[in-house]
Amino acid sequence: MKKILVLFGGCSSEHDVSLESAHAVLLNMDPERFAPLAVSISKEGRWRLCAADREALQGAHWREAMEGCAPCTLSLDRGAPTLLLENGLRRLSFDAAFPVLHGKNGEDGTLQGLLEMAGIPLIGCGTLASALCMDKDRAHALAAARTGVRVPKSAVFPRNASDSAFFDAAARLGFPLFVKPVRGGSSLGITRISSSAELKKAVSSAFVQDDSIILEEAIPGFEVGCAVLGNDVLQTGVADEIALSGDIFDFEEKYTLKTAEIHCPARISDEKSAEIQETAKAIYRALDCRGFARVDFFLTPAGELVFNEVNTIPGLTSHSRYPGMMQAVGMDFQTLITRMIELGVDG
Repeated sequence: MKKILVLFGGCSSEHDVSLESAHAVLLNMDPERFAPLAVSISKEGRWRLCAADREALQGAHWREAMEGCAPCTLSLDRGAPTLLLENGLRRLSFDAAFPVLHGKNGEDGTLQGLLEMAGIPLIGCGTLASALCMDKDRAHALAAARTGVRVPKSAVFPRNASDSAFFDAAARLGFPLFVKPVRGGSSLGITRISSSAELKKAVSSAFVQDDSIILEEAIPGFEVGCAVLGNDVLQTGVADEIALSGDIFDFEEKYTLKTAEIHCPARISDEKSAEIQETAKAIYRALDCRGFARVDFFLTPAGELVFNEVNTIPGLTSHSRYPGMMQAVGMDFQTLITRMIELGVDG
């Protein structure tokens, strides 16, 4: 039986979302094949081993069970993946690590680099892909250069850029446009603006999340996505569609769907769906993704695909988009988690 270190929580604003995803992963891990070691990373960055058995996870107080009780840390000695407890006096070996953290310090390559430095088999994308996909500017540039996919026109600025530089770029790009942190997740710090009067406030909001921001043209149409699974041989899920009632699929809408709707399959032709799947695979390869990721696009009224982003650790709850896309091609949640683990352990 393989022992799988499941890491979740983290210091980002998406801490609670990570708990939801990890809870679903742990409940859908095949108990006949895998034994999880669940480690919660607090908002302050403290690592705690959870005594979260299946019965506790299925109870009403599962969040308390996942808070963790035993301080632990990772051994960085290569060759024998080990979790250290009681100041190193107690050692727990494991076979692979499954990061289920969203956003900074979990999805951006920092944790992946730590695990790869220690020689620990990693379930999901590695350091390079994680860092690239978190960076909207570099992901767009590389995907466009390698695949020819269209990307939004944009301009990137550091924190010390002048107000005039922001206003000049906005005038060139035209309104409406989006102001985003270059590196961030779950639409945090993203604002859609329709005039220069809204620019300074939007810039300030984006800089809360990152030291670099990007001004990006608004693409007409709607958002579609595609789940990709695999290393060398790739499998895709059914393309889905986000139907918005407002202008942006923000943090609240992503996790509550108060007014937005997800249509899976997307309400598009079979030919366009196939194009989305093939383009998603091409971008996945161009950005060095492995294991699994979700690739998102805008689909314009003229039927053109415009690359938006890659989520290397997409939401993994039972109602999240990625599992839904794979369910639509006949892969249930437990089978999906099993395949993800196999791809990380066996390559």
